[in-house]
Amino acid sequence: MSIQNLSRAIADNNSSSDAFALTLNVQQWETLAGYLQPIETGVGDVLIEQGTHDRSVYFLESGAISVHRVSSKEQMKLAVLMPGSVVGEGSFFSRQPHSANVVVTGAGRVWRLTAIRFAEMSNRQPNLALEIAMGLGAVIAKRMAHRSKRVAVT
Repeated sequence: MSIQNLSRAIADNNSSSDAFALTLNVQQWETLAGYLQPIETGVGDVLIEQGTHDRSVYFLESGAISVHRVSSKEQMKLAVLMPGSVVGEGSFFSRQPHSANVVVTGAGRVWRLTAIRFAEMSNRQPNLALEIAMGLGAVIAKRMAHRSKRVAVT
């Protein structure tokens, strides 16, 4: 499975106000692929469940995902994310439970980066790990700067 489609999706996602910006060369993308798990998704698949402690980050290559928070009274849609987006960044850094559910609304593919694989990358490929961390941090900063997207940090 080639990571080049993810690379293109991220490069093409420059119109989103919270775009995940990552500029890597082909060799770096191929190295990154070794740390990621590609997952084919179907409509209704739950990538992240609110309240869980999983620290995985998902990079959306194709399809669409919906982010929504559930309370005892209602379910509130926070965002719809398209290819090139990232989700799970809040819990990745904070080690806190996820603040929202993330459900697939358009079948496609995501690439999962677990905290364990990120730690391995940090040891073996520190420059690449730093690029990923800075890109994820920038997404959080962009989402926090926009009042309507603050709650979408997952």
